[in-house]
Amino acid sequence: MNRKEFIKSSTMAAFAITTMGCVVKRNAESEELPESTHTGDCATTNDILGPFYRPDAPDQSDMTFAGLDGSQVTIKGMVYTDDCTTALEDVKVEIWHCDTHGDYDNDSSDFRHRAQQTSDKNGEYQFKTILPGKYLNGKLYRPAHIHFRVSHKDHQELISQIYFSGDPHIVEDPWASQEKAKARILPIILEDTKGNLAV
Repeated sequence: MNRKEFIKSSTMAAFAITTMGCVVKRNAESEELPESTHTGDCATTNDILGPFYRPDAPDQSDMTFAGLDGSQVTIKGMVYTDDCTTALEDVKVEIWHCDTHGDYDNDSSDFRHRAQQTSDKNGEYQFKTILPGKYLNGKLYRPAHIHFRVSHKDHQELISQIYFSGDPHIVEDPWASQEKAKARILPIILEDTKGNLAV
């Protein structure tokens, strides 16, 4: 499939997630969550949790709703054990991102642009959502990104983010520009801060 067909289908394979790393725990509900310390040698590396994580997102695969702005996209992936080949069932995969204007839904009961799902017997998960916009982080825009938090009772947690190739804000971003983030930069081009695709 060439890039135009890939973009027209609005489908992307997010990445193969492993469940290696350190389990992130907190002692009290009010305690701030630290960033992941995942150090696995598979394709998926850790990234920051960020300040906008909310627990208890709805269990759903379709995150779209009436009146939603943005380019719709399906995010698909698989979760593997630490051997990077054995699919792992019953893994909680949480994703969240901002809207096309760069705003996160931090307190509504709708949990917009937030969802969780459990991987199936093949380790697979899928979410239908939109490509997120961007927001200022100090004087720089953060590149468009989608957060992931992956957990299983018998494995260590992974906190990560995916980015999109061709995004000019990756170069100066302190997280997306790291060497370890290269495998998490996916081949979709965003032409502006609203999440619009450029072909």
